[in-house]
Amino acid sequence: MPKSRRAIAWFIDFALVVTAAVLLAMLTFNRVSTLVADVPELATSSGWELVTSRGDVIDASQGLGLSLWNKTVLYVEQAFGALAVVTFLYQWACLALLGRTLGKALTGLKVEAAEKRQVAVRAAVTTTADVVVYALACVLLVEGQFLLSVVVWAAAVALFFLNALPVLSPTGRSLADRVAGTTVTTALGFSRPVAMPPARTS
Repeated sequence: MPKSRRAIAWFIDFALVVTAAVLLAMLTFNRVSTLVADVPELATSSGWELVTSRGDVIDASQGLGLSLWNKTVLYVEQAFGALAVVTFLYQWACLALLGRTLGKALTGLKVEAAEKRQVAVRAAVTTTADVVVYALACVLLVEGQFLLSVVVWAAAVALFFLNALPVLSPTGRSLADRVAGTTVTTALGFSRPVAMPPARTS
């Protein structure tokens, strides 16, 4: 099986993940914009804080700013969490129902699994390597944990290559395949036809 097929299949599937990420980013931006534009509600809460601040106006305004920031961070974290869930469900549903993702279907590949549990494990490992660890690094960065974010980002890169590079080995099995016990093979209808021996003439 040509290794280029695996790479093309991954790019197609990852393009779908990027599309989902863009849609979630747009949704999150709209949520944050609505939060900031909701001036009357914020003015009421800040006014009450000013009344009970005993003249400490700076602390009251800082409290309002922190509240906005915490909600914004929460929206970002929810978006990354949703991306991880969507990616897992895409991988799991496609493999469980069809035996292949869209990328693998377009490149003539399929995933061989003896049990449904193997499909769920493979989807979980793939999602972790492609999305989850990177998302965690981004969340840590948003929360101000810069050094920890860099460490997690490095771990994400290492996990990605640990999952991808074994595909170049003679067995052609990624880390997800090895952990789940699955194998990627050529799908029916895309395999190279077997040459038939010439018919004997009498």
